[in-house]
Amino acid sequence: MTAGGHVVRYLSVADYVVFSVLLAVSAAIGLYYACTGGRQRTQREFLMADRSMSVLPVTMSLLASFSSAITVLGTTAEIYTNGTMYWNNLVSSVLSMIVCSRLFLPIFFDLGMTSTYEYLEKRFSKSVRRLCSFAFMINMVIYMGLGLYAPALALSVVTGMSLWGSILSMGIVCTFYTTIGGMKAVMWTDTFQVVVMVTGFLAVIIQGSIEAGGLGRVWEIASQGHRLEIFNFDPDPRVRHTNWNIWVGGVFVSASIYGVNQAQVQRYLSCPSLEKARTALYLNIVGIAVITSCACLSGLVIYARYHGCDPLLAGAITSRDQILPYFVMDILSFLPGMPGLFVACVASGALSTLSSGLNSLSAVTLEDFVKPWLPKLSDIKYTTISKALVLLHGVLMVLVASFASLLGPLAQAAISVFGMISGPILGIFILGMMFPCANSTGGLVGLLSSLVLTLWIGIGSIVWPRRRWMPPVSTDQCPVNLTATNATAADLYRVTVDTTANVTQTTLLNSTLSSFGGNLTSANSGLNYPPEAALYQLSYAWLAAVAVLSCVIIGLAVSFLTDPQDPREVNPRLIVPIYDQLFCCLPEKVRKVLRCGVRYGDQDMDDTKARTSAELEDESITTKEQSNRKSDGKAQQEEATSL
Repeated sequence: MTAGGHVVRYLSVADYVVFSVLLAVSAAIGLYYACTGGRQRTQREFLMADRSMSVLPVTMSLLASFSSAITVLGTTAEIYTNGTMYWNNLVSSVLSMIVCSRLFLPIFFDLGMTSTYEYLEKRFSKSVRRLCSFAFMINMVIYMGLGLYAPALALSVVTGMSLWGSILSMGIVCTFYTTIGGMKAVMWTDTFQVVVMVTGFLAVIIQGSIEAGGLGRVWEIASQGHRLEIFNFDPDPRVRHTNWNIWVGGVFVSASIYGVNQAQVQRYLSCPSLEKARTALYLNIVGIAVITSCACLSGLVIYARYHGCDPLLAGAITSRDQILPYFVMDILSFLPGMPGLFVACVASGALSTLSSGLNSLSAVTLEDFVKPWLPKLSDIKYTTISKALVLLHGVLMVLVASFASLLGPLAQAAISVFGMISGPILGIFILGMMFPCANSTGGLVGLLSSLVLTLWIGIGSIVWPRRRWMPPVSTDQCPVNLTATNATAADLYRVTVDTTANVTQTTLLNSTLSSFGGNLTSANSGLNYPPEAALYQLSYAWLAAVAVLSCVIIGLAVSFLTDPQDPREVNPRLIVPIYDQLFCCLPEKVRKVLRCGVRYGDQDMDDTKARTSAELEDESITTKEQSNRKSDGKAQQEEATSL
């Protein structure tokens, strides 16, 4: 099949065999952990892996949980389309992981909770806990369904692989091994799937570099095409990517994932000690660097091949997210099994995220909704319910994926909405952990206000899209002229003249516009923008920061207006000793003032006294029982002597 001068090839038998092996190995790992050890009979084993996992699988699972198929396909498309500024996310990821390991991780590990949101009830109220839990569950189910549908659609369009076959095979296998194998199966399949992902990326980079004439040539073509941009310190918050919004705003985005997200915290708590959990998180930095760099290099290699004949403009593909599978079928189909390896790479990204999501959804649903409703069931029954919840959420995930094709542009809107939720949730945790004067009313109002604000800005940017400059793409070197069908795709672009290079360039409109069905007319004079439309031009990279700041500021304001919490009455285990960590060299008197009245030492003493009282009570009962036994024995002995 030919489209736009490019030959479209389909998967061979060998490719399907490679893909099937991935699914079979994943299912086998689930079966193994269902039949060994404790056989997933307790909540502790099924949801928390007995809190006995070693550093390696935890590290790989942390890496895999959010290195999804959307990352595999989307990051390469981002680099191909917009250039290398996205690579700066590595800096914000490293900073956020270091911060999370020192601030959030010790509190969650000390409290030992299965559900992250249980903290919010201890610190604020049940209402705050239930609201966050419900928002997490709804968005996670939608995100997983779309995360299953998006790669299946991209693969089906480019490789000819059955759309519903991909959805059902990945959905069923993922639900199967997560249901029977629990957290241990999820972590070890994540480890296997990360290896497959990296292998697939390396195949793309190596063969693509050979085709382009080496990495040096790839870099040269990317430079000529304005794809190499590492530093941009433009202070304008409307610019999509700058060092400011990626380094600063990105820290909030990454912290919402590695600091308070249920899927990640659950993996930290599967470690036997805090130090091992920290080690796993620090090693994850290396993994993130490898995965992100592989995806970015893949994007540059793809641009080196198609810089003169863009597949989207040529009509060979219908979405930027399809460019990586299209590239693989273009340069690797001559090697039997290699396209299958790439399909396995994309499927691994999907499976790792989906299994992590299913396990975390089961934990949150059980702890935050089932247990309060059914508080007196046995551990075995709770474990059975956990497995049933995984199965239920797996079915919902497949159903959402099945209906995603009917949503059209709303599918991408739902993914955007999921990102809008993480910022407010991070904000309520920061408000609770770092501001001991915040009360439950302030927490609830701050959370709701932050949710409304971010949803307003995020959805507003979709309804009122704006143009933005993007690096050029071209069809000058296509072997055939664009057809009428191709011209339809070209209508989404604006042709400008680059006076510097003296060549005709084709500059993309806002990707959001093309994604949500906009056109050249509606993006300009056809719309009457409301006064607040300037707010919608804010770069998406700042959205999480806006969410956190609004939640904290509004939460504190409401707290002070409604009788603030007395810091002396707050359990210090719920508060981050941030000033002791940042200013450990200051005198104790100064640090005591900075603690705002939180009684860290006093609470420890109270806890010790409470434990001691309980122990004394148990000892008292035991002593009385022993005394009674002795008196009964003495009486019996005296009676026997008298006889």
